[in-house]
Amino acid sequence: MSTVSSIGLPELIAGIMVLGLNAYVLTGGADFGGGVWDLLAGGPRREAQRALIAHEIGPIWEANHVWLILVVVILFTAFPPAFATLGTVLHIPLTLMLVGIVLRGTSFVFRSYGARDDASQRRWGRVFAVASIVTPVLFGVIVGALASGAVGAAAERLPPSGSAGAGVTPPAFAAIFVAPWLAPFPLMMGALALAMFAFLAAVYLGVAARDAALRDDFRRRALAAAAAMFVAAFGGLAAAHLHAPHVSSRLTGGAAPAFQVATAIAAVTAIGALWTRRWSVARIAAATQVSLILWGWVIVQYPFVVPPTQTLRAAAAPRITLLLLLYGLAGGGAILFPALAYLFRTFTAAGGRSSSPATPRVSGSDERR
Repeated sequence: MSTVSSIGLPELIAGIMVLGLNAYVLTGGADFGGGVWDLLAGGPRREAQRALIAHEIGPIWEANHVWLILVVVILFTAFPPAFATLGTVLHIPLTLMLVGIVLRGTSFVFRSYGARDDASQRRWGRVFAVASIVTPVLFGVIVGALASGAVGAAAERLPPSGSAGAGVTPPAFAAIFVAPWLAPFPLMMGALALAMFAFLAAVYLGVAARDAALRDDFRRRALAAAAAMFVAAFGGLAAAHLHAPHVSSRLTGGAAPAFQVATAIAAVTAIGALWTRRWSVARIAAATQVSLILWGWVIVQYPFVVPPTQTLRAAAAPRITLLLLLYGLAGGGAILFPALAYLFRTFTAAGGRSSSPATPRVSGSDERR
């Protein structure tokens, strides 16, 4: 299929969808990264680390999922064939990811507001941490499977509707519903997503910490996560070269090299700022780096929504549907953005920040965003 030569309604709607995904990565993704550091908390300030994580995640962590809901609604409404393909071929990792989101949220609430005995705290803390690790990995796996073209290829092998019993031999279950995502390239993208979320969380928590020693704890963790991102990114490039040549070829052409240079500059800036303890610069550079990685994936995949079979325009809903969706997004945004701003400002004013709350109960702000 030829490359789309002009920007129209499908591209505009898709851009809004990616912006929503970007917002989710920078907010909800950092919350998942907080769970990683909750699991890996250690040293003499272990409880202070966990208390700061709980303090910064709550009480608006659940509001961050509005961005993921927005992405799903746009995909379902604007690109229904793509939604059907993803929901069919990737139903296993998508279901596991949703279960992880639910388990993480419920365990966080039970640990914060439930029984205070050590056994209950350990049990819910373990569920919270494991779900915070598994869910980002699945998120990256889904993105990697989609970008590799394996999802579109698997969908093409599905027998036509109504062909059951008509002498058509269906493909093996594993070949369609497991192999596209349980593969080297998607798994490396899962590792990259986990490292990115952990990196964001460590930077945000370092900004939020008031105690110098506690801030240095998260500074070291941020630098370690940055190194993990480097390893995962180059591992992903190697896996793409061997197992996803479509991705590898797109990374060397078009606007992709410019995004890679910009990402490298943001990464060096973030690491340099962390090294010199310039936390405000580190936060901006880290968010920029992660955003550029996400948009780099979009550049590699464009103009497809499900490579290599469904372009944005081929999968788009009728024009009237896209227009009504655009009007709905404009009206919803007029309500959503002031509401979120009011939510953040309210809890910032009410709670303030503390580097070492007495308990991991939720109490305070989410100023890191």
